[in-house]
Amino acid sequence: MREYWTSLASLLGVLAFCQSLLQVIFPPELRFASLKLFNRIFNIFSSYCYFDITEIDGVNTNELYSAVQLYLSSSVSISGSRLSLTRALNSSAITFGLSNNDSIYDSFNGVGVLWEHVVSPRQTQTFSWRPLPEEKRGFTLRIKKKDKSLILDSYLDFIMEKANDIRRKNQDRLLYTNSRGGSLDSRGHPWESVSFKHPSTFDTLAIDPEKKIEIMEDLKDFANGMSFYQKTGRAWKRGYLLYGPPGTGKSSMIAAMANYLGYDIYDLELTEVHNNSELRKLLMKTSSKSIIVIEDIDCSISLSNRNKRSNGSGSRGNCGNGNYYEPEMRCGSGSVGGEDGNNSITLSGLLNFTDGLWSCCGSEKIFVFTTNRIEKLDPALLRSGRMDMHIFMSYCSYPALLILLKNYLGYEESDLEDETLKELKDVVGKAEMTPADISEVLIKNKRDKCKAVRELLETLKVKAEKNVKNGGIIVKNSDYEEEEQEKRALESPIEGSDIEDANNCEEGDDDHEEKIK
Repeated sequence: MREYWTSLASLLGVLAFCQSLLQVIFPPELRFASLKLFNRIFNIFSSYCYFDITEIDGVNTNELYSAVQLYLSSSVSISGSRLSLTRALNSSAITFGLSNNDSIYDSFNGVGVLWEHVVSPRQTQTFSWRPLPEEKRGFTLRIKKKDKSLILDSYLDFIMEKANDIRRKNQDRLLYTNSRGGSLDSRGHPWESVSFKHPSTFDTLAIDPEKKIEIMEDLKDFANGMSFYQKTGRAWKRGYLLYGPPGTGKSSMIAAMANYLGYDIYDLELTEVHNNSELRKLLMKTSSKSIIVIEDIDCSISLSNRNKRSNGSGSRGNCGNGNYYEPEMRCGSGSVGGEDGNNSITLSGLLNFTDGLWSCCGSEKIFVFTTNRIEKLDPALLRSGRMDMHIFMSYCSYPALLILLKNYLGYEESDLEDETLKELKDVVGKAEMTPADISEVLIKNKRDKCKAVRELLETLKVKAEKNVKNGGIIVKNSDYEEEEQEKRALESPIEGSDIEDANNCEEGDDDHEEKIK
């Protein structure tokens, strides 16, 4: 036994001597060069190449690492039994990803790749301006050398775009409004935001089904039209004008558009914007894939026809000036511009906001204007390129009524008697009630569905009789009514004063709602 231990000690002594001899003969620099040479020889004969994507690039976060992590979380072919679960800020969805030192296979255009999530302890930190994580994290991408050009040129760009889509889908949509008086928040942004959780969708929107399909197809073509807009040299934006009586669902339409596309909404309050320069700055701070909304534009500021002449006087004497470049003063705002145009928004400034050089800041933006009286707006604001699609929100029609009955009472068309359906169809057009008014009747009696239908029918009959008695009017077809409104706006503006205060705007809307067309 003693001989065994003696032999073992001698062997260890020889190994120690050999190690010391190797360190003298082969210094660390030579060993490093030899290892590097071996790796090069191995790479020459290997058919694969490797790319490392680290979490921290110097002192900054590597955006590509976050994109790869999010992209791989959408794959259903995750290998292994351990996954990491994460939930991002302002996100309503939980995503999963690769666990430490796990791997996954992916394919792109028929090319197979291997992703490996590499996690290793970080060496003791020296002085750093920013604390670094205790672990070094990164992804290693293994691809074949023959596919290198395809992967670097297209695959990584595809991952970035896919990750942005996933992030936008998982993240709660936001509703922004411009800060009062143009002030900035704690981050220096002129917009304040809250979570946008409006439940309106195109399925619940009470408008004509054919018009609904037309709008949805137009929105889909816009969202998928990046190559088209690049090919035609147009800014990737689109304008929609929603007009019609109050209570016809213009705000619900905007919410449905945002939910359909997954876009954020910027609700621009023009009375809080002091001048054209501030308006441009607000546009610059909006994000891509967003809807910029100006509601009741006819009452926010004076944007009446340039050909009119104002009969008004006083502090708003310049509001109706026929000169295109004269400032159009804001209605409903306490501040009034002086001769130099300060504290005012001009019509020219708003036109440039929607269709000028500044309108192409960012991409994939939708402008939506709403108004109760399209004839009050200047034709320059209504032309294609600014308001590309005019959507008339009419009084409740029979198809829209069926949608409301389904939404509030759960009734399909087959659930109602033929006689009741015939009476509803005959009277709904003559009553000229808005979807909001009809919805209120259904909400009051939602616990008794039969009573709700009876009371709705009686209300429609009373309203129709009142309309006939007051005006003896013949009910117009909605398409004809839409055409007439646009014709009055674009060709035959009403003469006279076009300057109204905000209170007058509200009173005019109420009168317009009671008027029989």
